[in-house]
Amino acid sequence: MPTNKNAQIRYQALDRCFASRGREYFMNDLIDACNTALEEYSGMASTISRRQLFEDIKYMESDQGWSIPLERNTDGKRVWYRYSDTEFSINKRPLNETEAEQLKEALLTLGRFKGMPQFQWVDEMVARLESGFGLRHGAERVIEFAENPYLKGSEHITTLFHAILNEQVLAITYQGFKQAEPTRSQFHPHYLKQYNNRWFVFGITEGHERITNMALDRIVEAVPAKGMYIRNTSADYAEHFEDVVGVSVPDVPLSAVDILVAPALWPYLSTKPLHGSQKVVSKTEAGVTIRLQVKPNYELQALLLSHGDELRILEPPELRDTLRKRIATMALNYAG
Repeated sequence: MPTNKNAQIRYQALDRCFASRGREYFMNDLIDACNTALEEYSGMASTISRRQLFEDIKYMESDQGWSIPLERNTDGKRVWYRYSDTEFSINKRPLNETEAEQLKEALLTLGRFKGMPQFQWVDEMVARLESGFGLRHGAERVIEFAENPYLKGSEHITTLFHAILNEQVLAITYQGFKQAEPTRSQFHPHYLKQYNNRWFVFGITEGHERITNMALDRIVEAVPAKGMYIRNTSADYAEHFEDVVGVSVPDVPLSAVDILVAPALWPYLSTKPLHGSQKVVSKTEAGVTIRLQVKPNYELQALLLSHGDELRILEPPELRDTLRKRIATMALNYAG
């Protein structure tokens, strides 16, 4: 039986009813108690069926649940329910099998951050959970995330994250790849995003109208500063990145990018599209022609080049010529 949030709320409501010694709870009373608990949680009226209630009780009595000591008492033709053990509660029981699996999954997710300097607390918490609940999470790792704990700039994540939550202005010293010397500016952070194992922060730099994009590995220092925080009132970041690959959003119109994909590569790109807008235009013996609706940027060029000779840009000519020049330069690098 799935143990989603609503199910957990019902189990807790039933647990309180079964533990009560001041009232007899019949089937309709149990249904009312569950409906009331669900309404308090969601704010909306809810009605569970008798069948659902019987399934909940069956699960709570099972080994996969809590093996509750439930007794059924009759009053004429009606039946009321309570625990035979006056001290029993599901909250006093060890984790059941389902809960243990859910906690293991949570520990695997937390393990993604182990070793990163701003998440030292994760190591201690995971160890305590594993020890306290007898979970052998550390013994058998069955999943790995694409995370680089040694990436330069990761130490700024906590500062930036808290600044966004607390609406704190920051003084950021930043040195881009093309800057000879670092510069210092007042920055109002709004959004953190990861791409290609690098972190980026987006916000407003005082004196600039457009959204600023800073790579965390190029931040020299980020410290709290005085000033009135400028909130994000215009950018919807879910839409901000919708028309690009990566994190660079150029001030150019959308472009239809037509690409001929070699037959050998198509099964891969059919399941892992280059962009969410990818559509099939045609299929021939030469390959599959696809179309992207994007704003061409550096990340798109890098992605296309990563597939080597198994892609050929058909349109627009500006992008095709840019890649042709880059490929010619690459060829010179390996000449001789």
